[in-house]
Amino acid sequence: MSAVKQVLRKWAWRRVATAPPPITAAAVPIPKAPVDIGEYQSLHRYLRDRYADRVVLTFREIEDLLGFSLPEAARLHLDWWGGADLVPVQSAQADAWTLARRTAKVNLSARSVLFERNDPPKSPK
Repeated sequence: MSAVKQVLRKWAWRRVATAPPPITAAAVPIPKAPVDIGEYQSLHRYLRDRYADRVVLTFREIEDLLGFSLPEAARLHLDWWGGADLVPVQSAQADAWTLARRTAKVNLSARSVLFERNDPPKSPK
């Protein structure tokens, strides 16, 4: 056997001996089930798919997206939109924009909501 073949054979043997174990189905982590945002799914998709960092929607536009009227609490209480808290209440509606990487700033008197992207893309240098 030539010297080159011997070197290659030793290399291949060491390579096999030190190779990581094959990945099995048990070793692959199971992704978490998506959060159920139920009837607010269409709002989530709309916000997720917008390229703009800021999206302003009136209550009427939100209702058109959803296909149903917003509850009375949405028209009267900041808390329904997450209020002044830093972390919005975990609710289906809050998850709709939170999972789309947006924050919601409601203007009750104007009946509109500003959805801003949490992490705007960085400009190239």
